[in-house]
Amino acid sequence: MTEAIGVNHALAERLRRETTAEVLVDAFSRGRYATDASIYQIMPLGVIVPRTLEDVRTALAIAREEGVSVLPRGGGTSQSGQTVGRSLVIDYTKHLNRIVSADKDEATCVVEPGIVLDDLNRQLRASGLFFPVDVSTSARATIGGMTGNNSCGTRSLRYGIMRDNVMAIDAVLPDGTPMRFDDGAESLVDGVAGRLASDLLALGTREADHIRTAFPTVSRRVGGYLIDALLPSNRPVNLATLLCGAEGTLALSERITLKLSPVTRNRALGICHFPTFRRAMEAAQHIVKLAPVAVEVVDRTLIELARDIAMFRPVMDAHVRGKPDALLLVEFAEPEQAENVRRLKQLAELMGDLGTPDAVVEITDGLEQAAVWGVRAAGLNIMMSMKSDGKPVSFIEDCAVPLENLADYTERLTEVFRRHGTTGTWYAHASVGCLHVRPVLNLKLKKDAATMRAIAEEAFALVKAYKGSHSGEHGDGLVRSEFHELMYGRRTVELFEEVKDRFDPKGLMNPGKIVRPPRMNDRTLFRYAPTYAVPELRTALDWTPHGYAGAGGGLQGAVEMCNNNGECRKLVGGVMCPSYRATRNERDVTRGRANALRLAISGQLGPDAMASDEMLEAMKLCVSCKACRRECPTGVDMAKMKIEVLAARHRRTGHVSLRDRLVAYLPRYAPSAARLAPLMNARNWLPGVAKLAERVTGFSAQRKLPVWRGKLFRLDAPVGEARAGEVALFADTFNTYFEPESLWESVEVLIALGYRVHPLSAADSRRPVCCGRTFLSAGLVDEARTELRRMLEAARPLLDKGIAIVGLEPSCVLTFRDEATMLGMGDEVKRLAGATRLLDEFIAGEAAAGRIKGPIGRREGRILLHGHCHQKSFGTMEATARTLRLIEGLEVETIETSCCGMAGAFGYGADTYNVSISMAEASLLPAIRKAPEKDVVASGFSCRHQISDGTGRTPLHLARILAEAIKGGAAGVAPP
Repeated sequence: MTEAIGVNHALAERLRRETTAEVLVDAFSRGRYATDASIYQIMPLGVIVPRTLEDVRTALAIAREEGVSVLPRGGGTSQSGQTVGRSLVIDYTKHLNRIVSADKDEATCVVEPGIVLDDLNRQLRASGLFFPVDVSTSARATIGGMTGNNSCGTRSLRYGIMRDNVMAIDAVLPDGTPMRFDDGAESLVDGVAGRLASDLLALGTREADHIRTAFPTVSRRVGGYLIDALLPSNRPVNLATLLCGAEGTLALSERITLKLSPVTRNRALGICHFPTFRRAMEAAQHIVKLAPVAVEVVDRTLIELARDIAMFRPVMDAHVRGKPDALLLVEFAEPEQAENVRRLKQLAELMGDLGTPDAVVEITDGLEQAAVWGVRAAGLNIMMSMKSDGKPVSFIEDCAVPLENLADYTERLTEVFRRHGTTGTWYAHASVGCLHVRPVLNLKLKKDAATMRAIAEEAFALVKAYKGSHSGEHGDGLVRSEFHELMYGRRTVELFEEVKDRFDPKGLMNPGKIVRPPRMNDRTLFRYAPTYAVPELRTALDWTPHGYAGAGGGLQGAVEMCNNNGECRKLVGGVMCPSYRATRNERDVTRGRANALRLAISGQLGPDAMASDEMLEAMKLCVSCKACRRECPTGVDMAKMKIEVLAARHRRTGHVSLRDRLVAYLPRYAPSAARLAPLMNARNWLPGVAKLAERVTGFSAQRKLPVWRGKLFRLDAPVGEARAGEVALFADTFNTYFEPESLWESVEVLIALGYRVHPLSAADSRRPVCCGRTFLSAGLVDEARTELRRMLEAARPLLDKGIAIVGLEPSCVLTFRDEATMLGMGDEVKRLAGATRLLDEFIAGEAAAGRIKGPIGRREGRILLHGHCHQKSFGTMEATARTLRLIEGLEVETIETSCCGMAGAFGYGADTYNVSISMAEASLLPAIRKAPEKDVVASGFSCRHQISDGTGRTPLHLARILAEAIKGGAAGVAPP
C-alpha cells in the first residue's frame, strides 16, 4: 500500500460540503480502514462516518457521479476480506446504531445497520426477547455486517442463521432508489423497485430446475447469492433473503427488521472429553440426536494455548480434566432446568456407550457456563496468539460437510496439511459439520502463499466430494469467491453475475466480492505484500525477552500480533478500550493504533511516520490503562507501544510539552514544591489563576490539581515488632506529597498485623524513591532508567535480607513487573518485581501462608470498590477481595467499570478533559451516585481524584478501611 493510490479530492470536497458526515481521507485514517480480520490490505479511497441515513444516500449519489465505488462497513471483523477495497468506505458504527422500533407482541424489531449485536440484546433484555444469531464476535459485530455476511453463530441448530431471522430490509439501490425487500415482492409492479422485483422473480422461475440441484443441502451454506430464495413455492418469496450474504455488493441497508426469540432462562452445559480428535468427530452425529442447542469442538492446540493465557487459565484449570485431545461443549436449553439436567445425564450415558465413560464435566451454574463459553468465543484470537511469523491463516475454515462424513473429512484434511508441511487447529461448530481450521503459514513468504492456494484447492475438492459447502459461515469476500465455479459450476456463477448486473450495472457496490473476484492468493492484495518490509528500528524498550520476531528486537512482531478481529471494540465488560468507548472512533481503538504503527514502521505512511504529528494524535487518547495487555487475547500492549512512539518523537524533535514535563519531573521537584505548598495550592482557589495557568501549562481549568501537603510522610527508621515478619514500605511520590495519611495508615495496619516496617529510602534521602512511570508516560525512558537505578540501590540491602516491599499505588508497584523489566537493567529488576507487592496483595498472601489469621478486625457497613486498571490488567483484584473478606461486618460490591478516565495525568489535560469525563460517566460515576450510603474505596490515586471531582464524594484508600477495621476489632496475627 502506498500513497500513490491517491485521494479523490473532488470526492472529498463534495462529501464535506454536501453531507454532515465525518470525512477521512488522510493516509493514517485510510490506513486504519485498509484491513479487516482477513489476510488482505487494500487502501480505500476515503472513509465517511455518516451521522444520518441522508448522509449515506448523499454519499452514494456523490460517489456514483464521481465514478467511485462504495463499501459499507460495520465492525470490520470480516475474515474473508469483504470489507476492504479501493472504494469509499462507509462506517455505520458510530452514529447509525439505534433500535428504531420494537414490538414485543410480534417479537420483532427494526434496527439501523450499525448496531452491535450485544448492544441490541442489552437493550432488548427487559422485553424478555433477544436476537439469537450468536456469533462469537457479538461484542463488536453489527447487525448490518451480520446480514451482509449471512452470519450463523453457535446455536444455529435451534435458531437458524441470519437468512432465517431477517424479515425485511429497507435499502437503497446503487442508482439511489429506495426499496423495501420483504415477502411482498409480488405486489411490487411499478417503478425501478417493481421492475427489479419482477425480474428477480422471473429468474427464480426460469432457473428453478438448475437452482434446485446447484447447491449442497448442508445447513451451513452461505456462498454466493442466495438465489434459492427466489424459487417459487407455496410461500411468498422474501427478497430480504437475497441481501443476506450479499456482502454489500447489491444495495445499502438502511433499516433491518429482525425476528426475535424468547430469552432462554435455563441452560446446562456438558464438557465431553475425548482421547482422540477423531472420536470427538465421530461422536457429534450421535450427540445431536439428544437435541442440544450447541455442540462446539475445541482441540488440543486451543486447549493448551488457552491454558497459557492468564485470563483463561482459571477456567481451563477448573473444567478441563487431564490432557484431552479434544473437547465437545454440549449445551441444552429447554424451558425447564430439570429437563436440561436429565439430558446431561443422557449425554453421560451416551459417552459411556461410545467408549468414553466418566468423560463429561457437568456445569449448571450460569456464571461458570458463561466463563467456558467466553473461552470458546475467544477461540479465534487464542489461536492467533502465536508469536512466530507463521500464523493460523483463515481461508478454508468455513467448510461444512455432513455430520456422517465429519471424522473422515477432518482426518483427510489433516493429512493434506501434513503433506504441505503444516498443521491446523480445529474448533467451532461440530453440531452442523462446520469446523474452523487454520493451517499455520507465513504469508510474508511467496512459497507459503502458494501453499495456501494448493491447500485450498485440495480442501475444496474434498468438500465437494462429500457434498459439502466451501463457504459455511464467514462469507466469500476475496478469499472464497474465486472458488464458486469449482463448487457450483459455471452456470451458477453466471446466475450470480446476472443478479449482480441487474442490481448494479456500473459495478459501484463493493466490487470484487462474490462475482468477478481477483485470485485469492494475489499477494499484492495481502497485508504482507511482496514489498512489505520493516527496516531495523531503534527502540527505547527491550522487546527481546517477550519472544517476538522482527525488527526492533521484536517490536515489529509485537505490533503485528494485532489480527484486526476487533475484540478491543467491545462496549461493555472489562476495561479495553476506554477511549474508544468514549469516542467510537477507529483511531482511538487498540486495533486502529496497531494498524497505524504497523504501517508506519513498514514505511507505508511516509518517512519517519513513527514520530509524526499524526502518530502522536493516534496515541493521544490512549490512557495506558494496560487493559489490552490482558484482555487482548493476542497480547497487543499498546501502553508500551505508546512509550515507543513518544520516545521516537522526543528523539526526533527533542521537545516535550510543558504539561508533560511538569508531570514527568514531578518526583524530582516535589520536595521543593511541597515547601511552597500554600503558593502551589493557590492555583485552585484564587479567581482567574486556573484559567491563566491552563494557557501556560495545559492543565484544564475545570480541574482542581492535587493539593500539596505541608506535613509529609517520612519514615526514618524501622518501626514495630517482627512477630509475623519484616516488610519495607515503598512510599511513592503521590501519596507522600498529596495523601500522606494513606501511608501512615498502612504503617499502622502492618504494625498491628505483627510486622516490623522498614523505610525504603535512597542514600541521599532528599526525596522518595520512584518507579519511573511519570517519565515513561512522557517517553523519557533514559530518565526512567535513572529513577529505577536509584530504586534498585535503595532496595538492594532489603532484598538481600529477603524483606518484602509493600506499596500503595498500583501504577507504581506494577511498573516493576512490566516496563521496568524492559529497560535493559538485568535480573536485579526481576528480583525487585518478585519482592514487591501492593498492600492488599501482601496481606492476602500472608493470610494464605498462615501468618495472618482472619478476621483482622471489624467494620460495619457497605463499600463500593473500584479497581485500578493496572490491578485488573495484572489480575490482582482477587487479592483485594480476599483481603477485604478478612474484615468482619463488611459488605463489598465491586463496580463493573472500565477506566475511571483520569489515568494518571490524562484527565488533567485541557484537551483531554472531556474524554476523561466521558469515560467516568460510562459506568463509574453513575454507580457511585446511585449508592450514596456506601463508602467508596479505590487504590489508585488518580481514580480517587476522578471520583471526588465527579461526585463530590471522598473516596478512601484500602489502607483506611483496614486501619478502621483493626481499630474496631482485634487483629488476627499468627503466633510467633
